[in-house]
Amino acid sequence: MAYGLLTGKHGIISGALDEKSIAWKVALKAKEEGATFTLTNAPIAMRMGAIKELAQHCNAEIIPADATSVEDLEKLFTQSTEILGGKVDFVLHSIGMSPNIRKGKAYNDLNYDWFKQSLDISALSFHKMMQTAYKLDAINEWGSVVALTYMAAQRTFPFYTDMADAKAVLESIARSFGYRYGKYRKVRVNTVSQSPTPTTAGGGIGGFDKFYDYADKIAPLGNASADQCADYVVTLFSDLTRMVTMQNLFHDGGFSMTGVSEEIMDMVNKG
Repeated sequence: MAYGLLTGKHGIISGALDEKSIAWKVALKAKEEGATFTLTNAPIAMRMGAIKELAQHCNAEIIPADATSVEDLEKLFTQSTEILGGKVDFVLHSIGMSPNIRKGKAYNDLNYDWFKQSLDISALSFHKMMQTAYKLDAINEWGSVVALTYMAAQRTFPFYTDMADAKAVLESIARSFGYRYGKYRKVRVNTVSQSPTPTTAGGGIGGFDKFYDYADKIAPLGNASADQCADYVVTLFSDLTRMVTMQNLFHDGGFSMTGVSEEIMDMVNKG
């Protein structure tokens, strides 16, 4: 059921790779709620995914952009404002990649050049995106910027290795830039810490299936799905959350606040 939460609003959605992507689900939900937007992803990711299918469904134009390139981001915001007929009201940052994880490097045996890439792609791109928008004055007053993160920024999950550090930087950027953007244009900046979600990116992490089941048994409401995350993100784009900024918002069925569940205790006792 649609509520018209984003009627008349314009935005930019990054990171939609395929129908498993949270960004893909956000695009569908934003369209359903009345928004018009552009889609963007890195050229290499676009060749791997199915973003053209999403663009056709949402009647959205695609603007290829490497989020680590300020020049590409300047083109992204400039072209988006031209296509959409003015400044944007919301931006989704759904970008993350670790070469160390992809190539099986343990946290105590990181390749530091790859580590720098993890930080640049997964965290500094968020700063670059907002700094570019800030300098171009490309976001309307009371606009909303949301980035996707994960609780490994606060607690240790061995399989998340250097991406945990990248997410910690990402969340810090949200606070620091959120303050400045709030003072400048009343733009709010938040991160959403989602449950483990079976996306293409998540599936590439070793042991993901077992951890997904574990988290589902810990969280009193169970794991939040990608569709449910999209619902939440859309509320953050809407005018209903105008006074929410600089927050890391957990969307995980209560996992982050649960020490241990009865299900896990039962498993331990049976073992």
